[in-house]
Amino acid sequence: MSAFSLFPRRSLSSPISAFLTASAALATVAVEIPAARANDLIVKYDQSQLLRLPRPAAEIIIGNPTIADVSVQGGNLLVVTGKSFGITNIIALDADRNIIQDQRVLVQRDEVRVVNLQKGSKRESYNCSPQCNPSITIGDDPAFFASVSANTERKLKSSEGGSEGGGAGSN
Repeated sequence: MSAFSLFPRRSLSSPISAFLTASAALATVAVEIPAARANDLIVKYDQSQLLRLPRPAAEIIIGNPTIADVSVQGGNLLVVTGKSFGITNIIALDADRNIIQDQRVLVQRDEVRVVNLQKGSKRESYNCSPQCNPSITIGDDPAFFASVSANTERKLKSSEGGSEGGGAGSN
């Protein structure tokens, strides 16, 4: 006797069955991750990639500037930096507003030397190359993220002060 035979059977037309079927369909859609295409530019979060255009661009349009940023180097060389996880595109136009290139950009996490520490539902990220140090990663626990961000900011301010003659070695 199976465990299911202990419960009364419901037809598929019952409201509960319809709800469960719809919920399962939505859950499947919600976790679907688009696959990378052969011509996609894959950029790692907080890193840059070079993109060479076939000819110089007069204008660059970024679909979602919170995902990627672009700077132009010499007209036809773009530096694309991953700012947040996701998918966007970059459109390069010439002086006559003709499309030079429409490039899809995927910003992904660099998992090679990253360790994620899960504390219940809270995540902390560490960059382990060669020692494990906290890293600022979108999606981490907000308190951890704020703490690491504040420490990074203090470090940057300290190093900027050091480059103006007030740093280590100048007593």
